[in-house]
Amino acid sequence: MAVKVIIPTPLRAYAGKQESVEVQAATVGEALAALTGKFAELKKHLYSDDGRLRSFVNVYVNDEDIRYLQKDQTAVREGDTISIVPSIAGGARD
Repeated sequence: MAVKVIIPTPLRAYAGKQESVEVQAATVGEALAALTGKFAELKKHLYSDDGRLRSFVNVYVNDEDIRYLQKDQTAVREGDTISIVPSIAGGARD
């Protein structure tokens, strides 16, 4: 099934400067594997050395956080959109 993966601006340099990529996948994990298979440099920004999704990388399927679903085993359907959203640290300083 074709799903669309939205790539955040800070990571586009590692994904051929593309805003989004369509991949064939049945789960979020398969979609991210397909994405990092196409763009190897992206993998180190999404995954830690032990192969786990980095804690500051949030992933959504159609605006639903996969942490509250089945994580990387969350099923995707034709036409779904997966968004990668890196957490941003910091804030306003007085």
